Amino acid sequence: MNNLKYACSELTKSLIHSTTHSLTHPMLIRIVRMTFQPEKTADFLEIFRNSKDKIRAFDGCNHVELLQDLNHPNIYSTYSLWDSEEHLNNYRDSELFGQVWKATKALFADKPQAWSHVSVNI
Repeated sequence: MNNLKYACSELTKSLIHSTTHSLTHPMLIRIVRMTFQPEKTADFLEIFRNSKDKIRAFDGCNHVELLQDLNHPNIYSTYSLWDSEEHLNNYRDSELFGQVWKATKALFADKPQAWSHVSVNI
């Protein structure tokens, strides 16, 4: 019973910290738009399939999702949520990113575009 009380107490502290942190430090929203050579999209999907869980597990990453353009099936975007720009930059400086990005950029048909945003609460 004491272990359960302790676990509940720790969970409550974590939730309070997380909520307080998100109110004072909004999450960074990162969107990267990539245009692939049409014949290389299956290769990209395999790269993403094999790396998405590793990216999601990276410190400071809260969400990673892949989106496909409605009218251009060779255009994809990643949508990710990060605790901070520092966390995103740590990922971008990592060995994992180096491996994934090197393999991915070899498949591009056009230069990728990237945006970093924070949510505006009004």
